[in-house]
Amino acid sequence: MENPPQDPSLLFFGKDPGAAKFGNFINYYSFHSVSERLQNLHHDMFPILTNTSPILIMDIGCNTGELTIQLYRYLESLYPNMEIHILALDIDPILIERASREIQNIMFVSCNIIVDSGKKIITEYLQKFNKKSFDITFCFSVTMWIHINNGDDKFIEFLSSLKSSSNCIIIEPQPWKCYKNAQRRMKRAGASDFELFNSLKFTINIEDVIEKILSDKTHRKVYQSDSSSWKRRIQSYLVRDCL
Repeated sequence: MENPPQDPSLLFFGKDPGAAKFGNFINYYSFHSVSERLQNLHHDMFPILTNTSPILIMDIGCNTGELTIQLYRYLESLYPNMEIHILALDIDPILIERASREIQNIMFVSCNIIVDSGKKIITEYLQKFNKKSFDITFCFSVTMWIHINNGDDKFIEFLSSLKSSSNCIIIEPQPWKCYKNAQRRMKRAGASDFELFNSLKFTINIEDVIEKILSDKTHRKVYQSDSSSWKRRIQSYLVRDCL
């Protein structure tokens, strides 16, 4: 099967695969291992689900799906004898094309979740199962790319959408130093800067901003992992009705 045509903005710049505008890195899991992420998960992060069938999961920024597949296996052990379905999303159609289809209940889709067409895909997936929200949404090292490419207002809108569409949010925020590193990589590769970088108001305390927004009114932070080897922590927010 031929790969779908690639949007030039999704290509990496120069000779550095790390200079990718949207974080759509090739061979991502060769330097941020699936196994370490799984080790930093804990059953206390997850809701108690006994009367929910099927369990609906959304994985935002799934890349080529290696972690998505292992998350499915992890959830199978956490929720035995329950049907699990995952909607796995990534902005890069080439990465989605490369994702394995070995598990029938994982649906890999390329879309930009910030725009209306991406939101429609999410809404229609929920409607297919006659549900209003996902039981669990995973968002591993995606927050920076949404923020740096769309600005503060769209970033708040994204976090708010997670709350309205997810009973449990498991998220791995990127600290401000990652933003600066991304900006430097783009410059070294000879690409233009992130246009909105200097206009961002949420900077040094970005992880606190994320926590404040996600834990306001509807959800509460229930768990935070130890720091990974790449200096990030996985956090879990549960809707208050589930507590």
